[in-house]
Amino acid sequence: MSLSARHTFDSSVLREYDVRGVVGETLHAADANALGKAFGTVVRRSGGKRVAVGRDGRISSPELAEALIDGILSTGCDVVRIGRGPTPMLYFTVYDEKTDAGIMVTGSHNPSNYNGFKMLNAGKSVFGDAIQELGQIAAKGDFETGSGEITDVDVEDRYVARLVKELDCDVAKPMTIVWDCGNGAAGDVVRKLTAQLPGTHQLLFDEVDGTFPNHHPDPTVEANLVDLKAEVAKHNADWGVAFDGDGDRIGVIDGKGNVLWGDQLLQIFAADVLQRQPGAAIIADVKASQTLFDEVTRLGGKAIMWKTGHSLIKTKMIEEKAPIAGEMSGHIFFAERYYGYDDATYAAVRLYRILVQSGKSLADWRAAMPVAVNTPETRIECPDDRKFDLIEEVRGRLAEAGAEVSGIDGVRVSTDDGWWLLRASNTQPAIVARCEATDEAGLPRLKAQVTDQLVKSGLSSDDFFAPGGGH
Repeated sequence: MSLSARHTFDSSVLREYDVRGVVGETLHAADANALGKAFGTVVRRSGGKRVAVGRDGRISSPELAEALIDGILSTGCDVVRIGRGPTPMLYFTVYDEKTDAGIMVTGSHNPSNYNGFKMLNAGKSVFGDAIQELGQIAAKGDFETGSGEITDVDVEDRYVARLVKELDCDVAKPMTIVWDCGNGAAGDVVRKLTAQLPGTHQLLFDEVDGTFPNHHPDPTVEANLVDLKAEVAKHNADWGVAFDGDGDRIGVIDGKGNVLWGDQLLQIFAADVLQRQPGAAIIADVKASQTLFDEVTRLGGKAIMWKTGHSLIKTKMIEEKAPIAGEMSGHIFFAERYYGYDDATYAAVRLYRILVQSGKSLADWRAAMPVAVNTPETRIECPDDRKFDLIEEVRGRLAEAGAEVSGIDGVRVSTDDGWWLLRASNTQPAIVARCEATDEAGLPRLKAQVTDQLVKSGLSSDDFFAPGGGH
């Protein structure tokens, strides 16, 4: 151990389940280097030595990755460098190459001027207090020292082969599928994958471009699925799939152009898994529809509501030995038949397999689902230094009023009309809101309750749930 140059991160970048900031403003190459030193130090002190490193397709990612790797090497850790690709390919590398840890340079679904880092060590996600510990190590300059070595490894073909393997069934009726890569990091993988899958595959925006010239790479926003819907209609496709900037979030539409959100996709995956694992735990985040939890229970599963966040969900999966889990944000996690992490490309292949084996179209699956009246996940701008305090203010008022509240993550309030949710985003300067009613009449009343709470805490808008509301 050596006390060397100390480093202080901007207070906004060390988040609950990753490190993320605006390049050139709150995040710089020096931050990446210090993070590499701190992360390598933690790996060394936990008995590890080899760290896999990957990066997405953002313009800033090569420079940040180089600085990160230099920092890791300076601690005596060796680096297995895989280059550009989706985040799930980095996770795959950790398992396939049996490295001790892994770190991905990615801004995920954020705008192109953002970037960040997702980490895992000793088979577990690095989040919460462990991320704060990295900041403390850097602030003290309390780094291990040494001289590590780099090995460049090309895992892309192996990763694609593992994805192809998931379609291990007779595809009597190959499908037509449209794949919207959104110019994100999954493009190269999807190109190779679809060349090996049965059926007709139309690719959209598969060229990796960190400026995201066609649309923002977040498939949880329906406006970003306009091109996908048009292509599905144009080719009379069976369904379409979209990915976020680093390929761990999935968006899906059926052959009729209807969106299937994360909780609806999880319902399909849960129905499949529970046939093989009766009584298994199925985990979904607090934003998921009550219809999902009710359906999992009806199918004989153990429905568990948990905190939003890929690291938090993965940790809960291990605790509950859950075969699958999912979030409204399109993160779907598979421990059955896979490694337990979120992989949108794998989810797409697995969905293909379910559709083939069930003999039902995706539109048929969607039509058979229980119906609820709800808002989409709505993000309302709120400064990072204000958003958590705002939620605590709401929590206090609800306690005084004697409301029925779940405090797992933010506040999820149950009423006779249904439920509503307010929580602070861990990835953006925003409050996340969602309402779900049992009928059309109840939804305006739930939205009014949310609006009342936000206004009481100083936000103002004619309609927080309208596009652009809450600015």
